Amino acid sequence: MLQTDSRKINVGDTFIAVKGSTEDGHKYIEDAIKRGAKNIVAEYGNYSIPTLIVDNTTEYLDKYLKINSVDIKVIGVTGTNGKTTTCYILYQLLNKLGIKCAYIGTLGYIVDDKVEQLENTTPGKLELYYLFKRSLEYGCEYVVMEISSQALDQNRVSNIELDYAIFTNLTRDHLDYHKTIDKYIEAKQKMFYLLKEDGISLINNDDEYSNKFKIGKYKTYGFHESDYVINDDGYINGNKYDIPLLGDFNKYNLLGAISVLYEMGYNYDNLYKLVNQLKEPSGRMETVNYGTNRIIIDYAHTPDAMENVIKTAQKFTVGRIITIIGCGGNRDKGKRKMMAEIATDMSSYVIFTSDNPRFENPLDILDEMTNSLDKNNYEIESNRENAIKKGIQLLDNNDILLLLGKGHEKYQIINDTKIPFDDKEIVLKNI
Repeated sequence: MLQTDSRKINVGDTFIAVKGSTEDGHKYIEDAIKRGAKNIVAEYGNYSIPTLIVDNTTEYLDKYLKINSVDIKVIGVTGTNGKTTTCYILYQLLNKLGIKCAYIGTLGYIVDDKVEQLENTTPGKLELYYLFKRSLEYGCEYVVMEISSQALDQNRVSNIELDYAIFTNLTRDHLDYHKTIDKYIEAKQKMFYLLKEDGISLINNDDEYSNKFKIGKYKTYGFHESDYVINDDGYINGNKYDIPLLGDFNKYNLLGAISVLYEMGYNYDNLYKLVNQLKEPSGRMETVNYGTNRIIIDYAHTPDAMENVIKTAQKFTVGRIITIIGCGGNRDKGKRKMMAEIATDMSSYVIFTSDNPRFENPLDILDEMTNSLDKNNYEIESNRENAIKKGIQLLDNNDILLLLGKGHEKYQIINDTKIPFDDKEIVLKNI
């Protein structure tokens, strides 16, 4: 097998030393040899095993992947929020319709409901090639995948051709990487140039940036004037759906998925019984009942996502809303104050805690979040497990505890180490 990650080398593999945006694969050639590589493809150097020197290892890999392309249909989903849920809805509905489908994204690689963890939301070119190949071997006709802005910017998906593309929304995120909203938009736009000649994109028409993504052949969806319209009561183009997922934002996610299926030729008669069987993905509005109270675990880690989750909680709580939230280290610092203000404005009480601090001091992150707040309905508890315990202890009667930021993740990233940590597991231990 070909490999571009020396850690994945098995005896007999060929290692291609690709230069990425942050790493140069040539640094890992000796490691690949120690792990059993039998051949090297590189741009320079002399090594102890047979080596092919080429002008550009990325172009060499691209040519290989083009020649050996996998004939499988692909649905790509991009946007700041909603990628995971939209993809997971499509994954479920396609399989329920008898069209075997694999999922690739934040939750991992899923086929037949078996989950395999991935390093990135959108893997690199070679890993995607092998995942597509495996999907075909498993009998899949479709792959539905989340496509991140970083993957698009780094051309990780430049070899893929899409049958359908979905734009969910665009709000502030990843500006530590892209620096400006315009650059963030430019990266996202790249996905829509991957559509096949007869491919079609579905665009959330209610999003303020929707016109930026109306590229090539497209149709629109939303609550307002669109090709596919949903209303507050769950009617899609006049047909009533019973929607088991909480929140208006999940209506958008459902509508994006349904729009693709309508474009594929399915209709209300095919879908209405299936929709009410849908399950939310792990860590997306995942609810644990605790007496008369609810504990909701969600991945919301942007201002917009957090606001949407709290708005949803406000619609069905008669008690207080207690929110636990933090911000990741070495990421967009500009959203920290915004998220703290939203949390304290919209919640009865807030516990600010550590998320994935990475190489930052958690207390410095928490200080940036809170140092300009003009409210006193919060406390700081940097230890996330203690914060969760406190939140549970504060629950009284018909309250909601929102545990936000990490969702499905089963770790905390401290420096560059992933420490085992599962929000839901901590909740279940303490109720």
